[in-house]
Amino acid sequence: MPDFLTIDDFNFKDKTTLIRVDFNSPIDPETNRILDDTRIRVHGETIRELAEKGAKVVILAHQGRPGEPDFIPLKQHAELLGRVLSKPVKYVNDIFGETAQRAIKKLESGEILVLDNVRGFVNERKKGTPQEHSKQDLVQKLAPLADVFVNDAFAAAHRAHVSVIGFTAVFPSIAGRVMERELKALTKVLEMPEKPCVFILGGAKADDSLDISRYVLMNNIADHVLTGGVIGHVFLVARGFSLGKPNMEYLEKKGQMGLVPGIEELMKRYPGEIEVPADVAVEIDGRRKEVAAGEFPTEHPIYDIGTETIKKYAEIIGQAKSIVLSGPMGVFEKGEFVKGTKEVFNAAAASKAFSLVGGGHTVAAVEELGVAKAISYVSTAGGALIEFLMGKQLPGVIALKKAAGV
Repeated sequence: MPDFLTIDDFNFKDKTTLIRVDFNSPIDPETNRILDDTRIRVHGETIRELAEKGAKVVILAHQGRPGEPDFIPLKQHAELLGRVLSKPVKYVNDIFGETAQRAIKKLESGEILVLDNVRGFVNERKKGTPQEHSKQDLVQKLAPLADVFVNDAFAAAHRAHVSVIGFTAVFPSIAGRVMERELKALTKVLEMPEKPCVFILGGAKADDSLDISRYVLMNNIADHVLTGGVIGHVFLVARGFSLGKPNMEYLEKKGQMGLVPGIEELMKRYPGEIEVPADVAVEIDGRRKEVAAGEFPTEHPIYDIGTETIKKYAEIIGQAKSIVLSGPMGVFEKGEFVKGTKEVFNAAAASKAFSLVGGGHTVAAVEELGVAKAISYVSTAGGALIEFLMGKQLPGVIALKKAAGV
């Protein structure tokens, strides 16, 4: 049983329901048009269910950050949601003022209203406790008009923002379907994973890789950690390899070398459990050429893992009962260097293990490679997923549990 309330625990008939979702989407900087409506479609499932249960649905969401090019109103999001649901969706260019309040009061059962970008409220991103945030204008103005709060924004659950946790202090608060699915899937791989459990860490940002590796190894969650992408490069350096001038300069420029001492210590503590690439693919005159780790340093940029590494990783993945995959194995956008990502992702998809995939570029890769349907669970979260994998407590989740009396 989950230690939070879900949609199944409440009667929404004729109840005004505030739902926090994560509609934050990539925006074309020239046209201000939404480039990918994945998150709107995903949250549309929860919103549709609430409307069908007779709720008067009021949506709180954010887009971008003040001062950034993608900080735009949510009118476009409301229009896209209407297309997803094939029904009218109302929108007001107001968050909690008189216009918003009137629109909420006029809602009939089953109707849906999108309020404007919640980050237009100056104190929205201010950190605080649920009790402190319950005194903010956003909560004070909207709470008297509503009966229940639904948090469906797992992707924003690592933020102790007003719209994420403030309402949990004043009335019944439950998890939406996206939040519920994310927590169940992540709990499955972090609290009770079937063994062997394999974590595959790739991508261009190595910042969190040490903390994730340390957490899953120290807590006996992972039996193997496989590294690729820039993360693989940093772990190779920690293993004692010099990758050559262009690759070492890149790691220095990105501030990744500071991770090396901690990774060295972790490798000594858990010998044989952390895998680094045995070979890599470099670019020479626009073409792929594979180089064994024993041939380092190389004067060419590394863009992928090599064939021997792919073979070894596929064997480990094939024996797994639980798989967590975060990050591609290389620059998969370049045709010559998609091989590592494609083969490793195919191995995870072909496995009978419970597999969880997360992170923006990872989700894009599984979609592009056509293996998304073969993955057990695809997470739409970014920072929240990473913090959860690092063993951190998420404010949005804690607030829901406290609201449930757990």
